[in-house]
Amino acid sequence: MDLLGSKSRDDLRIFSWVAAGIFALVAGLWRPRRLHWTALGSVLLFATINAGFGSYVLNHFSDPRWSTGGQPPLTAPSFSGTPIVGQFLGPLDSALNGVVGGVNDFLAFKQALPVALDFLATSGWALLVAFPLAVLAAGISCATARRRKAEFERYTATVDQLRDELEQLKRQLS
Repeated sequence: MDLLGSKSRDDLRIFSWVAAGIFALVAGLWRPRRLHWTALGSVLLFATINAGFGSYVLNHFSDPRWSTGGQPPLTAPSFSGTPIVGQFLGPLDSALNGVVGGVNDFLAFKQALPVALDFLATSGWALLVAFPLAVLAAGISCATARRRKAEFERYTATVDQLRDELEQLKRQLS
């Protein structure tokens, strides 16, 4: 079952943008304090989807969606209908059909390769954008962790101070 069989090239391009946008929106609403990780996740999702579409195109290179529409597939002439010697040329027909089939597969791959490379290049650009986003997200998380650690140390110091005061009050009362 081919789920993407009815989608055109443009539908696949649009789908990757829409999926990344929906992920960013939902994850941003779900965890609004972690927007840096949400942005990184949506860029990585976009890169992954485009890489998947690139491999899908390469796995389905004979699909007519990837062709530019200029050339019909090649056909081999039949020599088996030739008078007198046609019966002896039957193996030549099958050999020519095999060669023409290989040429047609090569031409289909040649037409699908730029489409696949377009998806893979988009994925590469997204990964290039993801690297500084990952550094930024790690920096923001590190700063947040330092701030939380400082707050925890302040609360710990306050608790220790209150504990000491409580001990002094107990001593004074007894």
